[in-house]
Amino acid sequence: MSENSKIEWTDHTFNSWEGCQKVSPGCDHCYAEARNARFAGGSAINWGPGAPRRRTSAANWRKPLQWNANHASFFAEHGRRQRVFCASLADVFDNDVDPKWRIDLFDLIELTPNLDWLLLTKRIGNVMRMLKSHDWCAGQWNVWLGATFVDRDEMLRDAGKLLAVPARVRFWSVEPMLGDLGEIPLNLMPDWVICGGESGPNARPMSIQWARSLRDQCAAAGVPFLFKQWGEWAPAGMHPSETPGRFAFGDYEHEPSRFIQTDRYPRAFTRFGARCVLERVGKKAAGRQLDGRTHDEFPRGAA
Repeated sequence: MSENSKIEWTDHTFNSWEGCQKVSPGCDHCYAEARNARFAGGSAINWGPGAPRRRTSAANWRKPLQWNANHASFFAEHGRRQRVFCASLADVFDNDVDPKWRIDLFDLIELTPNLDWLLLTKRIGNVMRMLKSHDWCAGQWNVWLGATFVDRDEMLRDAGKLLAVPARVRFWSVEPMLGDLGEIPLNLMPDWVICGGESGPNARPMSIQWARSLRDQCAAAGVPFLFKQWGEWAPAGMHPSETPGRFAFGDYEHEPSRFIQTDRYPRAFTRFGARCVLERVGKKAAGRQLDGRTHDEFPRGAA
């Protein structure tokens, strides 16, 4: 699906700058911060409040212009427009970004009308005051605006803020999913939902019950649902393991966001109410199937 990105729901990833700061439990194991530290000699110099953000090169900024110019050949091959995720190593609506850089990005989006730009943020409350104008997104038919939630508290806090911003497509990224969203008010539902578990060395487990509930509520509301990945953990027994794995047990009814981890599979856990049993098998082995199906749904009219 992806041309120049490994992310399942986009074709290209464009980073206008690099750097951010943690604002959510979903940020705890940030891969972008770890990457920044790795390339800066061990310290994430572009992370944290007041840290300088690093603008990417002029050559990088020219790439979307080339993707835009190649739109006809891409459409002929794939039957749809190219999607560009901005930004995987930053947040467009970060408070510590130079406002002039953001305007430069918005200008670039206006210059590339053949691309669909997916602007995903953990700071949805900042959007209205940081746009060129309050109706800028509504006027840009190539802008999809998304908000990241990891649990019910964040969803209830921020879903309404997303809907308050006029945009052609509004979407959720529930990744990493760290808790059950519970019953979602229909009036808060977006145009599209992405869901996925956490990857990386310190990944936290995701209950299959949480993902199923979100999938089923999307289906009932007619909202396209994309299951991106299980992450490091998958339901135990889904993938045979030649070596003893690491397991996680959760009591979904009483402790929906708490898992007990162990190196053995003590069957006693299932006798005492463990409703969800997961095994750490790695992101690649865990895959993307939920109940035996790959969910790759996109918003209506996205082609």
